[in-house]
Amino acid sequence: MVKSILHGAQRRFGVASAEVADQDKWQRAGLGFATVSGRRTHADEVLEKVERFVRSFPEVEVIEAYWGAVPESRDA
Repeated sequence: MVKSILHGAQRRFGVASAEVADQDKWQRAGLGFATVSGRRTHADEVLEKVERFVRSFPEVEVIEAYWGAVPESRDA
């Protein structure tokens, strides 16, 4: 189940994805998704679609979902 969600999100939305927490627990997984965009609003839209995709699996219960942005570097 976890691999199909991770690979499905990669294929559909072009995001990076990984199991990032609770690997040692049965029936529980912490998933992480990342995207890069020149516009914060676009990145947010992609991650909202990924969240809806994950929630679309009837056997999945999302306990918590959150996302944020890494600030743009001004030193470059």
